[in-house]
Amino acid sequence: VAFLGVVLGPTPRALIELLSVTKGTPDPTTAAPDPILGYAEYRRMTPGQDIATYYSQKYGLDRDATSEDGSSVKVPLSVEEAAGRAKVVLVLIAVSALFWATGAMPVGVTALFVGVVLYLFGIFKPDDIAQAFAKDAVIFIFGVLALSKAITKTGFDRRLGLLLLAPAKNLTLLLLVFIPLFSVTCSFVSEHAMVAFAMPLFVMVYAGAIRTAGIKKDRALMVVFALSLCFAANSGGPGSPAAGGRNAIMVGILADYGIAPTFGQWVLYGLPMVPVMAVAVGLYFLLFVAPKAEVGTLNVAAAVRRAAEKIGPMTRAEHITATVLVLVIVLWITCSGWLGMGGPVILGLVLLNIFRVLAWKDIAGIHWEVVALYAGASAIGKALAATGAALYMAQSFVGILPEFMTGGSGLAIASSLATGVLTNFMSDGATVAAIGPITVPMASIAEVHPWMIGLSTAFASSFAHMLIIGTPSNALAFAMAKDPNTGEQLVTLGDFAKHGAVVLVLSFAVLWLWVILGYWSWLGFPGT
Repeated sequence: VAFLGVVLGPTPRALIELLSVTKGTPDPTTAAPDPILGYAEYRRMTPGQDIATYYSQKYGLDRDATSEDGSSVKVPLSVEEAAGRAKVVLVLIAVSALFWATGAMPVGVTALFVGVVLYLFGIFKPDDIAQAFAKDAVIFIFGVLALSKAITKTGFDRRLGLLLLAPAKNLTLLLLVFIPLFSVTCSFVSEHAMVAFAMPLFVMVYAGAIRTAGIKKDRALMVVFALSLCFAANSGGPGSPAAGGRNAIMVGILADYGIAPTFGQWVLYGLPMVPVMAVAVGLYFLLFVAPKAEVGTLNVAAAVRRAAEKIGPMTRAEHITATVLVLVIVLWITCSGWLGMGGPVILGLVLLNIFRVLAWKDIAGIHWEVVALYAGASAIGKALAATGAALYMAQSFVGILPEFMTGGSGLAIASSLATGVLTNFMSDGATVAAIGPITVPMASIAEVHPWMIGLSTAFASSFAHMLIIGTPSNALAFAMAKDPNTGEQLVTLGDFAKHGAVVLVLSFAVLWLWVILGYWSWLGFPGT
């Protein structure tokens, strides 16, 4: 009812005026050369054309009419009609974000709801709606989920975890060597699968440690194990587009503006943040939490040795999976500019099926609601960009920012701050889907490279450290952080809130000082 009430209500005058501005028309109030510079299709517009006309012609929404001489002509949507459609999309993203955050409607049904609204209100024609849902980024996240199935099915994730744990002979090495290696690995392999394997191994190490020390429990030690592990997994998020669907959504949003980074370019700008962030996490737990542990020494090597003996040598399926995984990553890095990011992973799935490693029933068992979330988010992002609604939201947001945050690094910091706070209360993918379409056009308004704002937004969506609902990795670590003998819950929600708040501040510090004001300043961006 509220949705229909707002949709049927009056359209904001500022939105109508924005869509009527023609390309090349100066703004007399700000002296800006082009107030619609942030529009997604700006470069394809002809001089003198307004957003309403371009949107109508681009997506075949012109109406048939009869001219004075009796001939048939195409008449574009009026500015008021185009603005009405943009208003519908603005309401749609608000309602969808509410559903994603509260779970009031299942994720899959929310994606269907998005398609229904785009169709019923004439935002796009059916073929364009299908295109908006089936972007390369959506195929990419589907493929990554299916590839993760193969990694888990063959046990390659366990072998990879043991390989990473091998150098960790004591707690210091565990926090300063294993945690950074684990975090970098989570940039390319499912963080949820890695946490699901590593956490039981940590529980095994914990059980052996308290038994050797002759104590009943050591809550501080379990806090170190569980929280450092899931925070390290979260910190791997900026490393590559494969780290999570949130990154795929941002690639899709940037693609709407014709400036999507390749896989290799994302790695170049994101991976250097990961080990630094992971070391910061490790140092925090080593200096401020580990000293509270009662256990003096750990025998991690013994636990790793026992686990390695249990799983035995690598199998044929593991060898094939490892080879295909390396091939896919190489193709992502070297060829994603022309193969896209969905193509290589689909090739990997076909190869795994040919070699009888991955069956269709395995692929059918992936979390389809995750794919639906990203498909729905991609469709909303496309609609926001095409109708000019994203530009309207971006201008409104920039208008309320302090002067020092309206350009350059300040705008990137503001975008990441909003994203990092919100991602603790709703899923990371939903956060990027809601904020990304606003922040990317802000870059053009402020004459900042869109990658700086888009990547800052995506990176900050990995900062879901404070609540277990922020990411499945947090929930997994929390569920397994129990005393192996008594079943007592050793890590509490309060531990997540307390230590997660500190790590959230550390995450912002690393992003702002090491990334935005650090190596990005000398690395630069293409075309600048």
